[in-house]
Amino acid sequence: MQKNSFLTFLFVFCGLSILLAQQKEVYIKAGFLYDSEENTLLKNQSIHIEGNKIIAVGGFNLIPADAKVIDLSEYTVLPGLIDAHTHVLFSQEAKDDFSEHSIHSLTMESDALRTLRGAKRAKSYLDVGITSIKDLGNSGLYLDVALRDAINEGTIEGPRIFASGPILAAIGGQMYGVSPKHQDLIDLEYRIIKTVEDAKNAVREHQNQQVDLIKICADNIPNNTRLTIEEIKAIVETAHSYNLTVTAHSTNNQSAWNAIKAGVDGIEHGFNLADSTLVLMAKNKVFLVPTENSSNYMDTYNKLAGYDTENTDWVKQYLSKMKSRLQRAIANGVTIVAGSDNYTALGMPRGNSSKDMLRTYFESDMKPLNILRSATYLSALHLNKETKIGVIKPNAYADIIAVKGNLLNDFLHTMENVIFVMKDGETYIENFN
Repeated sequence: MQKNSFLTFLFVFCGLSILLAQQKEVYIKAGFLYDSEENTLLKNQSIHIEGNKIIAVGGFNLIPADAKVIDLSEYTVLPGLIDAHTHVLFSQEAKDDFSEHSIHSLTMESDALRTLRGAKRAKSYLDVGITSIKDLGNSGLYLDVALRDAINEGTIEGPRIFASGPILAAIGGQMYGVSPKHQDLIDLEYRIIKTVEDAKNAVREHQNQQVDLIKICADNIPNNTRLTIEEIKAIVETAHSYNLTVTAHSTNNQSAWNAIKAGVDGIEHGFNLADSTLVLMAKNKVFLVPTENSSNYMDTYNKLAGYDTENTDWVKQYLSKMKSRLQRAIANGVTIVAGSDNYTALGMPRGNSSKDMLRTYFESDMKPLNILRSATYLSALHLNKETKIGVIKPNAYADIIAVKGNLLNDFLHTMENVIFVMKDGETYIENFN
């Protein structure tokens, strides 16, 4: 018996040794490397990777003579980007009504078809250098969790997904105009909260389904319903007891104020935030994901929606208002986390339209490196993953991209010119033209 046990141990040990020996080891030579924690560019750096992890970062002298090397010395190397507000299992045409299309998706589109379409959209994020996404509902009953797991196990290719499951909301959710006898359809898309105790149970249900975070609707506009402060507090306290963060959809100032006072970790959208609310956000270390759009995006959307392209005053007013809000948030010390919220079909892959967030922030006068920090380290920080993603440092995942051009002097063109994408140590794009 003892002999057999020893032989079994020896077999397992030898197998593990062979596996570790076969683990891929590679070095990357970076002409410039973006240090997202310090928000600076470092010249002539090397990255030592084994398997899916970064082992060390240092000068070129770190590279052994016989090492396998990916030469990116002509390019700028960055951590994989993070889009902190996506809906990969939902899509609508610019002309579609959100509520009507939601009902159509729930009743006329199977979960299997919806997930397969979501898988194709998810893959498109890798194609543009976005290696992680925070997916925030409108994804049926935990289809986002299923998609996340399929990617993690290698069944399909896609970015790391941090999934919220169904959005926690007051009666009606965001689906307006639904007749009383069909309100049950909303339960297929939202977790409707009815009492404080129900709010606690909803978080437990989500925890049981292994979500990564909790998303709530602090307001349901255009539905005139909302969660109470007591319900939000119950959600936050229960979520935090499970080490889950809570982020809140908010489109008006009062709902954001209520959510912040109730203890949420983040505000999504926040289109109408007053300075006093921004001050409170900074004081309470509540982050903001400003999901606005660039002038290019709005031009495309207007045409697809069939709006009068000669009368664009409302677009100019919207862009001016969003620019002011973002600048006020930064001036008041609010942490900005990059997120797109792009779920409209614009005739391009979802990843491409989501990357519009970088152009949006640039048009609002954010500095290039600050934009990158919001789309890497700061996003990871508020997912409690700042040692694993959004950074290039020892023990982090090997989620690494490279761009061609001058980041500081030609930011937009450079960020469009992604020539290398690695996620989890696997190379997906290698285009050194």
